[in-house]
Amino acid sequence: MALITKITTQKKNSDRFNVFIDQGNGEEFGFSVDTDILIKYKLKKGLEINTGELSSVLYEDEIKKGFNRALQFLSFRMRSEKEVHDYLKKSEYEDSVIEEVIKRLIEYKYLDNAEFAKMLVRTRKNTTSKGTGVIARELIQKGISSEHMETALKEFPYEEQLESAINFAQKKSNQSKGISSSERKNKVSQQLQQKGYSWEVIEEALRTVDLGSTEQEEKEALLKHANKAHKRYKKFSGLQYKNKMKQHLYGKGFPIALIEEILESGLIDQ
Repeated sequence: MALITKITTQKKNSDRFNVFIDQGNGEEFGFSVDTDILIKYKLKKGLEINTGELSSVLYEDEIKKGFNRALQFLSFRMRSEKEVHDYLKKSEYEDSVIEEVIKRLIEYKYLDNAEFAKMLVRTRKNTTSKGTGVIARELIQKGISSEHMETALKEFPYEEQLESAINFAQKKSNQSKGISSSERKNKVSQQLQQKGYSWEVIEEALRTVDLGSTEQEEKEALLKHANKAHKRYKKFSGLQYKNKMKQHLYGKGFPIALIEEILESGLIDQ
């Protein structure tokens, strides 16, 4: 049994109080509590408190501290339940405290995984070129259930996915000069896959965007690659040289007829 002998306001935080107690050996600092806990347990000078009551006070105060810590974390942007859990865990709160904090945050509408998932999908849709595959993986990493994820991804309908994929493909196509139209198409296709777009979206986007080259552009790109390849294979001669060059340039996506034309043209730097 301990007797509360004094309660003082903390200098750096007026919402917290230092509670001093006497357990038979004179006055000493006992613990600190939040205003709400002080009021809830009616703590005051002269009150006797037993070990069980003290444990309840300290546990409740730990929940309050965790709750306030989580609110600060949430003040920057919306978070998922998992993000808050991981943050509090990293801050060394006990699992039972974290569970209660998250329960209260949900109760007071500070946490809502369903709304968080929708917000994340809308944000990625409007600010990035990510497809639904990559966005879905991000939702999973943030602890979003399959049910909430399925609903949230409806915020990014097929028509908008296609529009985003087309814009991305056009941008990458414009940046992919000096290569064959075949290689350009393969490169853009791979980039769209990496962005998380479905095959259906990719195929329609590639049909929509002009990834081809004019005949002159194709010849210029081929000559550029042929000159580079010549430096590698010039140690060979005759048929062996031609076969090495053809194999290399065909692997770059150029048509065999155009390759043969360039090889016979005399335009390759010697």
